[in-house]
Amino acid sequence: MSPQDLTNAIVSGINAGGEQFLEGTLAAVLPIVWLAILGLHLGRPYILDMIDRFTLRLGADLLWLIYAAIRDILIISGFVMSFMFFFPDVVVTDALPLTGGLAAVCVFGVLLIKLMGDPDHDIRAYRWTSILLALGGLFYFVPYLLGVQANSVATGPLLSISQFLVTSSNPNWAVGIGYVSIVLLAIMGAIAAGYAIRTGGRAEAPEASLASED
Repeated sequence: MSPQDLTNAIVSGINAGGEQFLEGTLAAVLPIVWLAILGLHLGRPYILDMIDRFTLRLGADLLWLIYAAIRDILIISGFVMSFMFFFPDVVVTDALPLTGGLAAVCVFGVLLIKLMGDPDHDIRAYRWTSILLALGGLFYFVPYLLGVQANSVATGPLLSISQFLVTSSNPNWAVGIGYVSIVLLAIMGAIAAGYAIRTGGRAEAPEASLASED
């Protein structure tokens, strides 16, 4: 083996190891992010109750700003971390939840609703946000618990179900769901881009209220 071949082998090994480390870290952290997202969303009534107890308006505003910022940052982070579900080589190689890509689509749907509406003040938008987060949680945690985590302990028929819910042992379905997720993301991305271009990044609600006043 020539020195150049040895160098290439070392570089390839480092790159492969770094990629596996990154993917493993994302796969380990993503369930925690999902739990935090769901917890903060479900904890909204508690935050509102705490805000009503504040006697100082500044303290109430700061609490709401911190809550909303952490919640939205986690939602964005959860979507970004879910990008690994859209790469066929990753889902075929790593043991990931089978429908993780669809969970990412649900998270992007939440971001789209936040772009086009205000779930914190519009009950209809809040309900759709809750539905999408619930669906996303089911799409992620059902295959994660029954597939990824139960794969090493399941036996008999349960083992077949567990293997079906893991991407590395069910590559055909994993790649197919990944492509479907990409198509759904492209559609919602086009809707988001069209909305941003049409409105110029400004909400339509104030314009509608001004028009009604005229």
